[in-house]
Amino acid sequence: MSQTAVLPPARASAAPRARRRAPDRGGRPWTFYVLAALFVLYVLALYGPMICIYILSFQDVRGGLVFPMRGTSLHWFVDLFTQVRTGDVKGAFGRSIRLAAIVTVLTVIVSFMAGLAFRKRFVGDSVVFYLMIGSLVAPGLVLGLGVGLLCNLLGIEASWYGSALGAQLSWTLPFGVLVMFAVMSRFNAVWEEAARDLGASPWQTVVLVILPIIAPGLVAVALFGFTLSYDEFARTLLTAGSLNTLPLEIWSMTLNVTSPSLYALGTVTTIISFLIIGLSLGTIAWMQKRRARKTAR
Repeated sequence: MSQTAVLPPARASAAPRARRRAPDRGGRPWTFYVLAALFVLYVLALYGPMICIYILSFQDVRGGLVFPMRGTSLHWFVDLFTQVRTGDVKGAFGRSIRLAAIVTVLTVIVSFMAGLAFRKRFVGDSVVFYLMIGSLVAPGLVLGLGVGLLCNLLGIEASWYGSALGAQLSWTLPFGVLVMFAVMSRFNAVWEEAARDLGASPWQTVVLVILPIIAPGLVAVALFGFTLSYDEFARTLLTAGSLNTLPLEIWSMTLNVTSPSLYALGTVTTIISFLIIGLSLGTIAWMQKRRARKTAR
C-alpha cells in the first residue's frame, strides 16, 4: 500500500486548499499593481494641473506663470481685488453669486413642484419630460445663441439677470428635476394620507409632512443649481450682455492679463466651491441626525 493511501481524506484535501489560499497570505497579484498604477496616473492627470495652479498663485511679486517659484507671498491675491488692470473681478464675482442664488431658488421651487406633479400621470407628461431633458442634449453655445436670438426678437436686452438667467435655468432645471424624481420615488404616500386623515389641509400636508421628509433632497437640488450656475460659461457667453460673470471674466483675463493673478482667482473660486459643497453636505448630515434623534424618541 502506498503512503498516499493511508493519509486521512481531510488532510489530503487540505493541501490543495492551502495552495489556493497562498496568494492571499503572500504578495498581491500583478494585476493589482497595474490597476493601482493606472489609478495613480489618473489622479495625477486629473488633479495635477489644479495643484500646479494653486502652488503658483502663492508666488512672490517677482514670480511668473511657470516654475520655478520665486518666493512665496499673498501679493497676487491682493492684486486680484485692488488692481484695475486685472479686470472687474470684484463686480463679476458679485454678479455670479447673485445670479447663482437666483438660479438656485428657482431651480428648487420648480423642481419641487415638478416632483409633486409627476407623481401622477397627466396629459402630455411625456412630451413635457422629454422637452425638458432635451436641453441637456443641445450644445451650450447653440442653446445660448437661441436664447439670445429669442430675447432680441422679443425686444429684451441681454443681461446677466435676464437672458443669462433663462439660459442657465435650461441647464440647471433638468438636473434638479431628475434629482427630485429620484427623491420622490422613495417618498411613502402613506405619510401624506395619514396627515390628511388627521385633518391637515393640503398646504399643511406639504409644509409639515412632505417638505421635512424630502429636505435633504432639496438641499442636493440647491447644490446642483448653485454649482452649475456659478461655473457656467457656454450658455452665458452670448446672453450675459456687457457685464461679465466670473467665468466670463476669467476667460477675458486669459486674453488680456498674463500674471499669476489668474492663478489666484482660480484658487479663490475653488475654495468657495468647496466651502459651498461642504456646507451643503453638512446641512444634509445635520438633517439626517436630527431626524434620527426624533425617530429614536
